[in-house]
Amino acid sequence: MKFDTKIAVVVRDDLATWQKLNVTAFTVSGIAAHVEGVIGEPYEDGSGNVYLPMLRQPVLVFSASADQILRAYERALRRNVRCAIYTEELFSTGHDEANRAAVKACASDELKLAGMALRDQRKVVDRVLDGLMLHQ
Repeated sequence: MKFDTKIAVVVRDDLATWQKLNVTAFTVSGIAAHVEGVIGEPYEDGSGNVYLPMLRQPVLVFSASADQILRAYERALRRNVRCAIYTEELFSTGHDEANRAAVKACASDELKLAGMALRDQRKVVDRVLDGLMLHQ
């Protein structure tokens, strides 16, 4: 199935594996929580056990240097693409209120981005992420 939209995550390439996974999980949760229709129906196995629903479409994960992620972030802002961001400071906070305070403490040009997630029309996401490679 081909979707008109694309969900993508960009993680900084110099992070530890656990940090990349954390960035991916947290930023995708923003898309799941705020984009209508992106979550499918609950899953059920052959024994009748019911599981939580998940995103309806694939999530592509890209790797980027600090400069590349900043460029993608700036492109997203210029195109009015809403995104979820994860900054370096969030690795040392312990809850949502502290996370939001850490982001609020920085102007957009001072953010130390560790990652971001976005969902928009395929062509728009492709333009925002131009030059980035899929994470390997």
